[in-house]
Amino acid sequence: MSTDDGRDGTRSADRVLALYQELRLRGVSDFDQVFQEMELPPEEYERRRGELISLGLIVPTGTTHATRADLQAGTWESGPDTVAVVDPEIALLRMLQRERERLREHLDESDRAYSTLETLVGRFLRPGSLSGSEVEVEVLDDYRRIQQVLEDITDVIQHDLASMHVTALVREVADRVLSRDLRQLDNGVRIRAIYHQRISAVPEAAEMLRRRVEAGVEIRLSPAVPMNMIIADQQFAVLPVHPQDRAAGAILARGPALVRSYLALYEHCWHTATPYGDDVSPERGGDGLSEQQRAALKMLASGMKDEKIARSLGVSLRTVSRMLSELMQELGASSRFEAGVRAYRLGWLD
Repeated sequence: MSTDDGRDGTRSADRVLALYQELRLRGVSDFDQVFQEMELPPEEYERRRGELISLGLIVPTGTTHATRADLQAGTWESGPDTVAVVDPEIALLRMLQRERERLREHLDESDRAYSTLETLVGRFLRPGSLSGSEVEVEVLDDYRRIQQVLEDITDVIQHDLASMHVTALVREVADRVLSRDLRQLDNGVRIRAIYHQRISAVPEAAEMLRRRVEAGVEIRLSPAVPMNMIIADQQFAVLPVHPQDRAAGAILARGPALVRSYLALYEHCWHTATPYGDDVSPERGGDGLSEQQRAALKMLASGMKDEKIARSLGVSLRTVSRMLSELMQELGASSRFEAGVRAYRLGWLD
């Protein structure tokens, strides 16, 4: 009897695994269609679907995806039987996170259990161990899949979330982001975000920035934001396939060996941006600059060397050195790179 039961259990697990593997190949697909194509027993449909959902390996979706909160509250109403696949490592981390939240509700006994689980998580799910390979890259061309990936990643962040945005978020997305901010900040996550400085002139966007800052998010503004980007725990990075074409899809990069490079770009943008709320106004506003000084500043900001600036302006190298030293003093900059950045930020190069 036990042998037959074991054999049936193995066959059942094999069917669930085969079904999940096929769904994962498709990313977002119709569950019923895949089930029929695989010619699985019809009476197992609800059981297999329920098993995959309970394990967190698939999420019902339609024109929008179901968030974890929607599923827990029972408010999700799906249309066609379309599901989005969740990566197994994300499902595992979510399961651990849910257990941690339940354990917090218990007093002394829960403290001991939580401490034990925290030790296990730190030992077996350290950064870099989520994937069998050092680096993994996936191209996402389905909007629902992109949204699901963002939901997955931000749901399991433990330490740091860094993002940059070319444009402001629409009201509905902004409200969702603020709610997520509060949850992550409560868990001790550091959240940083860079926006293009022009959005602060839009009242609705400025209100969104103010609310995020009040919640504890670190916000900076920059005159130049190269692309949308999200980096989580030096482990995940999401960025566009084509920075100028949002419809082209997104790239999901996993593994610190690759993500560290994106983080270096982010840190450069972060240090050259201005903290939101800091009013920087030059004493003379650049009105007193000569055309020669303005041209020298533009070439300096572009990274041009002194020798090339001198040739372009038709003056001596000594003249260029003196001119740039005067401009650095005017801008209150301690380096030529900082002088170029400050001149651009203050609008002296417009």
